[in-house]
Amino acid sequence: MEKQGKLVFAMALTRLLAGSLELAGAFLMLAFQRVDSAFRINALLGMVGPVIFLVVSALGFAGLIGHIAPQKICLLLVGIALILLASRG
Repeated sequence: MEKQGKLVFAMALTRLLAGSLELAGAFLMLAFQRVDSAFRINALLGMVGPVIFLVVSALGFAGLIGHIAPQKICLLLVGIALILLASRG
């Protein structure tokens, strides 16, 4: 498998893992049937989301280096930083 294919596979696998964690969290909330437990589970899932975003973005960024102009790379980095800043609260 070529490098691009491996990166896309890793990006997709990371997103599948994130989706599986979200589903597991939802099932745990239903199993516990308690607001305080559901709130804690939701908080943990909320911390995982940005990490997944960063990992997938880093993988995609690694695949784009050398294929796009340096100005566009800077714009991508600024965009990722703005998304992270906006999601902080």
